[in-house]
Amino acid sequence: MPVTIRPRATWGQYVSEPRRAHASAAPVPTTGREWDPVGGVFIHHRGPFNPFARSYDTEEDCQRDIAEIYESHWNSADFDGDIGYNFLVCQHGNIYQGRGYERGEANSGTAPRIDGLGRNAGFYSICALMRSNHYAAEPLLRAFRSLIDHLRTEAPRRTGPRILPHSYQHGETECPGNLTMYARAGSTIDPAVAWSGLADIHIYRAQQWANVTYANAPGYLRCPEDGRTGWSTVLSLTQGLQHELGISPTVQNFGPGTFNAVRARNLLPQQEFRANLIRIYNGALWCKGYWTSTEQGTWSGDSQAAIEQLYADAGLSYSNQTMRHAMWPHVLKAMLRMDQFQLVPGGDANIQTIQRRLNSRYVAGIGIPAMGLVPCDGIYSRDVQQGLMMAIQHEIGIPSASINGYFGPGTQTGLRTVGSGTLTGDLRYLFRSACYFNSPTVSPDNPGTPLGYRPEDIGTDTATSTHLNWLRTFQRFSQIPVTGTNDYTTWAQLLVSSGDTDRPATGCDCITEITATRGGQLVAAGYRIVGRYLDEHLPPGDPFYLGKALKPTEPQTILDAGLRLYPIFQYNGTQLMNFTYEKGYDQGRAAHHKAVEYSLPAGTCIYFAVDYDALDAEIDSNVRPYFEGVRTALTELGNRYFFGVYGSRNVCNRISREVGARWSFVSGMSWGFSGNLGFPLPANWSFNQIREYDFRPGWGLDHNVWRDGSDPGVTTLDNGE
Repeated sequence: MPVTIRPRATWGQYVSEPRRAHASAAPVPTTGREWDPVGGVFIHHRGPFNPFARSYDTEEDCQRDIAEIYESHWNSADFDGDIGYNFLVCQHGNIYQGRGYERGEANSGTAPRIDGLGRNAGFYSICALMRSNHYAAEPLLRAFRSLIDHLRTEAPRRTGPRILPHSYQHGETECPGNLTMYARAGSTIDPAVAWSGLADIHIYRAQQWANVTYANAPGYLRCPEDGRTGWSTVLSLTQGLQHELGISPTVQNFGPGTFNAVRARNLLPQQEFRANLIRIYNGALWCKGYWTSTEQGTWSGDSQAAIEQLYADAGLSYSNQTMRHAMWPHVLKAMLRMDQFQLVPGGDANIQTIQRRLNSRYVAGIGIPAMGLVPCDGIYSRDVQQGLMMAIQHEIGIPSASINGYFGPGTQTGLRTVGSGTLTGDLRYLFRSACYFNSPTVSPDNPGTPLGYRPEDIGTDTATSTHLNWLRTFQRFSQIPVTGTNDYTTWAQLLVSSGDTDRPATGCDCITEITATRGGQLVAAGYRIVGRYLDEHLPPGDPFYLGKALKPTEPQTILDAGLRLYPIFQYNGTQLMNFTYEKGYDQGRAAHHKAVEYSLPAGTCIYFAVDYDALDAEIDSNVRPYFEGVRTALTELGNRYFFGVYGSRNVCNRISREVGARWSFVSGMSWGFSGNLGFPLPANWSFNQIREYDFRPGWGLDHNVWRDGSDPGVTTLDNGE
């Protein structure tokens, strides 16, 4: 990370004549005093607001200000006749030399030592040219980051990982003011972590206030004071709300008790007279990204405009007094979650329109008891899918008190009857919304050009040619009957990853050895391909040993029965710790050697399993590196075998797109996985695992739809002949 440090002469020229030569000269080494800056850095600022201070509009302003610091420090016995800071950073992104790599004197050396290190003796001091009424600009933060990296990796006297505010264990100062939220390890100025941009001073102040105000509230958990929205912050504000409403102990959940307490209080923010509640509301609005009162204990005109905008963004009417009051507990709950109600990057305005309609009709209008506000961010997600399901349940006649968003027997019956008839009005709108949520789909005739659902078709009762074409294409892609209608199987395929679990399928997988007899039974039941495991990581004596691996002659037995084979590789794979690049590399090699041992021919696709609900962050941190390790191992061994992925729709989509998995084996029967809710079938799906059942006593079988024209599986063995 390159860094340019401007010498003292750049600001020394503005020091008064008697001391100009000293100020402009290279820093003089400190003698006779301890100095080894191994601890890290202290962050400073220029002090409180001063109406007569420089504005830092120009670089000359910055240089003259440093000269003034020098003059004041030179006259003080605390700084040994020199400027107290090692380096200074300005809003323009320039770094200035103070004492440089010599001992600084600005870190309050009389304050408590830190892990045995003196504050002046063991730490560099870096001062930002900004006062408590100023906010850090990106160039200043990037300069801090570059300088800290330089001090850690290149400086003649290198420093350690700590990044501390001047106020750390030193209650007599609030320094570094608005920089305090950055003055910590792991912030955006820490070169050890990825750049994360500017934090929000208003969120930071809400975090500080909540931690101080509710520190002794029973059950309260502190949130980080980093100026960034996150679950920890909104849940701490939730606990503050509970404390103010008399709920004890407080918990990190906006549950029925909190909801009912808000409803019982029945005061909108503009009517509220308790400053702490107003602070919570303003803090929550800042966390939501709305500009609200900068004096968080005051419900200002900005606050009122923000709450009215949030109502509108959620699809609710603030002008309707009845709706305004009835929806306030729902709105407050949404404010204290991470849901967004404005279009986010990558969001779809047509999806946002559907989301707002779900809120307007089914939460505000119908008042379904179990339904909360769905996000209105333009993203089809788990919460939106649940809201859609509840809306459908209402429209097919399920009583409001029984609506739960679960694709259970009552919902299935309603979709087979009411849902499969001629659709009009709201139920028709929901069906077509589900089509849009599952868009684009893939045409077998033109797989390289995904087919999107036209938004114009959502709001009309007309069976347009474009609607019918998309629906038939979706049915073909999903390998369900191509009816062009809203039959039950199509509804199921649109709503849950398993689809219609009673539909026929020609694929299966199991942990049970396929003998000649069992192979014949599978063929008689209509199966044409079976998935089996190449290996097992546990020894036979282990209490969790399953005996699931292929037996030496089993592949040929499977083929002789008239079945095909597709190999699966899984060494546990049921939790995050099972996935690292190193494990992927080792298991890729092990899978290759096992496939060769079983004489599987070149070009066979081996499916590596992610057998749990991996979230996006976990895919980033572990699952993707694991598959990169698999890919590297198979490449080094000559690319004899392809690698595929078994997992949720999201896992399959991402690993196929980002790492290059050849085929996807979708764990569709785990329809409750977050990775299966709000995600389409991957374009390269070969198997969709839709149901687990006992095929024979003691023989469990997974029922898998095998997609036409996809992975052909193993049809012959390579016996070297």
